[in-house]
Amino acid sequence: MSKNLVIVESPAKAKTIEKYLGKDFHVLASYGHVRDLIPKEGAVDPNNDFAMKYEVIDRNQRHVQAISKALKEADTLYLATDPDREGEAISWHLYELLKEKKLLKNKPVHRVVFHEITKKAVTEAIAHPEELAINLINAQQARRALDYLVGFNLSPLLWKKIRRGLSAGRVQSPALRMIVERELEIEAFKTREYWTIDAALTAHEQNFKAKLTQFAGEKISQFSITDQELAEKTKQTLLDAADGQLLVDKLEKKQQKRQPAAPFITSTLQQEASRKLGFTTKRTMMVAQQLYEGIDIGGETAGLITYMRTDSVNLSVEAVDDIRALVAEIYGPENVPKEPRVFKTKSKNAQEAHEAIRPTSARYLPNNLKNYLSAEQFKLYELIWKRTMACQMIHATLNLVGVDLSCGNGQHVFRATGSTIAIPGFMAVYLEGKDDTKESDDKESFLPPLEEGRPVTLNDINAIQHFTEPPPRYGEASLVKSLEEHGIGRPSTYASIISTLQNRDYVTLDSKRFYPTDVGRIVNKFLTEHFTKYVDYDFTANLEDELDAVSRGEKDWIPLMHEFWKPFTTLIHEKEESVQRKDVTQEAIDEKCPECASPLSIRLGKNGRFIGCTNYPTCSYTRNLNDDGAASNEPEVVEGRVCPKCESPLVLKTGRYGKFIGCSAYPKCRHIEPIEKPADTGVECPQCKKGTILKRKSRNGKIFYSCSEYPKCDYALWNAPVKESCPECNWPILTVKETKRHGVEKVCPQKDCKYATPYEGDPADVQGPKDVVG
Repeated sequence: MSKNLVIVESPAKAKTIEKYLGKDFHVLASYGHVRDLIPKEGAVDPNNDFAMKYEVIDRNQRHVQAISKALKEADTLYLATDPDREGEAISWHLYELLKEKKLLKNKPVHRVVFHEITKKAVTEAIAHPEELAINLINAQQARRALDYLVGFNLSPLLWKKIRRGLSAGRVQSPALRMIVERELEIEAFKTREYWTIDAALTAHEQNFKAKLTQFAGEKISQFSITDQELAEKTKQTLLDAADGQLLVDKLEKKQQKRQPAAPFITSTLQQEASRKLGFTTKRTMMVAQQLYEGIDIGGETAGLITYMRTDSVNLSVEAVDDIRALVAEIYGPENVPKEPRVFKTKSKNAQEAHEAIRPTSARYLPNNLKNYLSAEQFKLYELIWKRTMACQMIHATLNLVGVDLSCGNGQHVFRATGSTIAIPGFMAVYLEGKDDTKESDDKESFLPPLEEGRPVTLNDINAIQHFTEPPPRYGEASLVKSLEEHGIGRPSTYASIISTLQNRDYVTLDSKRFYPTDVGRIVNKFLTEHFTKYVDYDFTANLEDELDAVSRGEKDWIPLMHEFWKPFTTLIHEKEESVQRKDVTQEAIDEKCPECASPLSIRLGKNGRFIGCTNYPTCSYTRNLNDDGAASNEPEVVEGRVCPKCESPLVLKTGRYGKFIGCSAYPKCRHIEPIEKPADTGVECPQCKKGTILKRKSRNGKIFYSCSEYPKCDYALWNAPVKESCPECNWPILTVKETKRHGVEKVCPQKDCKYATPYEGDPADVQGPKDVVG
């Protein structure tokens, strides 16, 4: 057995590091955290300076045993977990656990930190070991204790006041508030009509447009023209005044410099991967983890990027020199600025020892690695590589042109603008994406050569109707950006915040936009009305800042916990006594019950919000939230459909698993069918060769694929089928499968066949069309 035992979090990382360190070192994985707070009340004791009770996580028992066994035969222990707060905590928990087992007697324990998994970085870290950073450990313990205390005290209150099984989180609750507030803003938005007037022009055989900015000497604002009649009248006045041409009044030419974006940090990587690649935050971090931990690139396993949980935009001097040299080689020395670019970190507590996310070697060119990477790995690595190269290139120079064109003796003025790229600079490699833009990020408009005092041919004047639009719902990129701007969460938490909101069914993601569920709305309403301080954006951000101060050694964590706990627990007890369930789950409306004349209210049921009588259970009147009441609580008939068993009308019903179609003669006839028709993938069933494979949804909402001839044919798959035969076993179809280790692949569904190859497209492309309502 090796004399030196090294502990990291993951087996992939362990495998790579062991190759770098050689036979004198044995590397084992802890598989993440080895212990956590006991999952019951009393795990954190506020009356005893927040003493915490930990236990080994069940799934990691065997890994702790393997580490303990290896340590008995080792002389030295190196703790080499990730270089952040969580990584420090993993090392500390393992150290405490091994100390309790009396396995560290007379054995030196070292903490080693590296920000990239390369041979140089790993061997240098081993050669210069450090000690565990107690300030980072205290900050992580404080955060864990806060989250536990909020969850274990606020969640039972939600059970009593709303429904069982709900939970609230210290950081997730402000994120939910953002999504709900945006939805309320959209619902309250009043659409306004407005019109714009454009001139369609031609000069030097080139067509271009100009927008009306002044009419009859008055400046045109967004709502100067608000109806079709005025728009048509304005248009005719302009046509009469122009008489087929506009005069070039003023021509402005200037140059503008555009600077490259900073190298990636966690949040900007998640945002760009969402915009440019369509990746979720969870998917981005999963693929980045693979690139960081090591990829076999032709006999050599190498970590391809630096640590992906970081809020620092720093780059090492060595890395910058390498990048600048490569830019000169590939794009020419004229694209290298005289001095290296230095970017300023926005985060107050960015760990400056960390670097931005960059390739471990700029000379790992994406195209040279393509054959060794899955499609997802390649896309993300190429994004990181391009952004890193661009950040050390010269600025782009744009030629901007603005021209005013007039008619009617200068009383009516149109404005046209355009730009051309004079010197592309960094834009030749990379251009940062933007949220919610309707045009391509790098689209430039061009104007023909124009001269002041010269006329330009007017082809037509177009009056265009518009309607104001509400602010867009949050997508993953814009939500992460907003969380970061408010100082809520940290690099390691963005993906988990989003996953938690979805897993709790507080929000749904539809067309890459977040919608709050009815339960999410009610939970948010309760928290914002009764725990206003704790879902306040500034309060949450300030608490993060205080935790950061603990990590820097500027503040003690125990007084911070007392400051939080005393007012919080007092408020919990107050609300337990003063708030009634109906205050939370019911919302009064100005309408009387048509059956008993009692007031109606919006209420929360197990299937969402509905309108019901406040005199329940004496009166059982209910109707759907969006109904106008005319149809009372009669079920909605499915037009043109009758029951295939008894020919009674079919109606829409709501059950435990949502809406479905059922027979109106129930309980005499029990015929039911899904409201959503399974989508046909068009792939022939390889088993019966009669039916096609349909995309279906199980009772718990999980997607699966099965033969349309069921129950005659029971062929079924969990993965989307592809109309392509296996080149190894000739099975008529392949499937698209996504795993953490290999990314997205085309694989043979036959158990005995191991065929697999990277899938180049988007997995969504093979899932079939969206389900349609029956």
